[in-house]
Amino acid sequence: MIIAVDGPTASGKGTIARALAAHFGLPVLDTGLLYRAVGYQTQLNHGDPDNATDALAACDFPNRLLDDPALRFESTGSLASRASVHPAVRAALLQRQVDFANQPGGAVLDGRDIGTVIAPHADAKLFVTASPEERARRRHAEMVARGVEVSFDAVLADVHARDARDTGRADAPLLRAEDAMLLDNSEMDRDAAIAAAIAFVEERRKARG
Repeated sequence: MIIAVDGPTASGKGTIARALAAHFGLPVLDTGLLYRAVGYQTQLNHGDPDNATDALAACDFPNRLLDDPALRFESTGSLASRASVHPAVRAALLQRQVDFANQPGGAVLDGRDIGTVIAPHADAKLFVTASPEERARRRHAEMVARGVEVSFDAVLADVHARDARDTGRADAPLLRAEDAMLLDNSEMDRDAAIAAAIAFVEERRKARG
């Protein structure tokens, strides 16, 4: 069984994907981590993530970089969003994601183009979202809890900027697949959102026999 979980930044899609993987006993891949690695490697190379050549060169990052805590930093997320707009970067990372999705037994993948590009044949697709304000509130709370001094307005502006880049890029933009369940968790807590996602996938599995 292949489960595709897409959605914008700070929507909770990663949390839901990991919960689905644990519930159904499947391996999980946060595809955004690959792009974060590219963005971060670009910085390590003293390159510019807005430059396609610099970003493509960073696709040859060492696998150990995926375990670097710095990939989870807010600043790295911004680098990833900028690097991911380049078609050459997306092409370079495509096969790694496709192979993970098509492994024996299935998998759960979360990202922004899983249900539309990476695994359009997925057995269950979810599009997880929330209002920009709610996503910024959650992200701001996480950052404050980590001791990062940042204003809510700055976080909200970054959410809007990343949404614009993700939905406006020419290659594999963020959009909801026609057969994806829309899970708007703006007014849901974590457990309710996970329960709704599990129920949907269970229904899809039963429907497919």
